[in-house]
Formats: sequence, structure tokens, C-alpha cells
Amino acid sequence: MKVLVTVKRVVDPNVKVRIRGDGSGVDLANLKMTMNPFDEIAVEEAVRLKEQGVASEVVAVSVGPSQCQETLRTAMAMGADRGILVESAAGLEPLAVAKLVREVVKAEAADLVIVGKQAIDDDCNQTGQMLAALLGWPQATFISKLELRDGHLLLTREIDSGSETLELPLPAVVTTDLRLNEPRYATLPSVMKAKRLPLAVKKADELGIDLTPRLTQLGVEEPAMRAPGVRVASAAEMASKLHSVLGAD
Repeated sequence: MKVLVTVKRVVDPNVKVRIRGDGSGVDLANLKMTMNPFDEIAVEEAVRLKEQGVASEVVAVSVGPSQCQETLRTAMAMGADRGILVESAAGLEPLAVAKLVREVVKAEAADLVIVGKQAIDDDCNQTGQMLAALLGWPQATFISKLELRDGHLLLTREIDSGSETLELPLPAVVTTDLRLNEPRYATLPSVMKAKRLPLAVKKADELGIDLTPRLTQLGVEEPAMRAPGVRVASAAEMASKLHSVLGAD
């Protein structure tokens, strides 16, 4: 079974971002970039399947600028066998990304695609679902457990009321939740080895996909500042303030 896993290059979640002066977006100059945390979980799960002898090959795929090669090298240091970059300097919406990944999936004849449930930059939570629809494959989102049993996937997924268990035939698309696993750290020997693994680069505009944006971003702004807290002298005063704020009877 060939597993294809998608990875995205995002701003490190521990870094404070800055909004451009004109409100057109986030200023990425001199910011530390890293792999999207949900994609780290996806890579880890794919590598575990290979270690269990379930998967024969793990292919990491990224869509974006040339710097995404660093992200792919990180995925290979974690255990992916090779990487594919669909290079595009333009900002791409989830639908365009899903269409580009679909072409890679078809070319690679992958049996399972594992996608992080969402990226921490745009927070869209759309690419995995769109990819499954474009491929016409069954899908399971927000999975917290994955097993292969009798040629089918047995999955546990997070839902509002708890969790549910699904059985999916292959090929399929799944998206990862936080509870699925704990991603490993890439060791120095693995990082050095990853530099020698194959990494193919394809140009997005050569795949014959319409990448025209369908959304218009009107502006980006900082969240409103929280109002400062107020100290109270007693529990009675706190109850009184809560009563006035909440309008309790």
C-alpha cells in the first residue's frame, strides 16, 4: 500500500505574527517557518504504517514556494521515503491545492492519502474534504485512531458528542486530529540522511489546473484587545458585578 501525506509550510505556532501596515495580510519577513502541526501528525501516522509493514512507501507532498522543500526534508527526516513539491509562488486557495494534489495522487497511484485536518495559518479545514470529493473516494475526517483490517480501514473519529467508529474501503482520504499520535522528533542522523533522499519538483502551472482565486480578501486586522480585569474586595462584590453583567434574576 502506497501512502501519500500532505505537508504545509506555516509560521511557527510559537512566533508572534505581525500584520502588514496596509492590512493586506501577515508579514512573513524574518519569521521562523515550520511544518503545520496537524501535518506532523499525518506524517507520523504514515511512517508508523510503514514500520508496521502495512505501507510499502510513504510519499510526502507539498504545494507552495520553493522554500517548501525544507518542509519536505523534515517529513523525510521523520521517515517519509521521498518528497514531491508542486511549486507555486502564488497564494493558493484550498480548492486549487486539492486539485493539484489530486493530480499527484493519480500520478502516484496512491492507496491512502493522509491530510492534516487544518492548517494553523488560514484555518480553513477544507483541503482534505475537497480532495476526497474530487477523487470520488470515501473519506473520514478528524480521525483519532487508524487500523487496517481485512483490506479496509477501521477508524475512530472525533465528533461533537464524543467519537464514532467507521469502516472505509481503500483507496480513501483521511484527515488527522490531535489525539491520533504524538509526532517524533527528527534526529540529526535522520536529517542528514533526508538530504540525500529524492525530492521531485513540479511546476503548478504545468499541470493544467485552473488556479484562479475564487475568494477576495478584504483585509486582515489584529484581534481586539481584551478589556482589563477588575479586582473585587469580596465575594459579595463579585456576585453583584456578575449579577449586573449577566442580568441574572
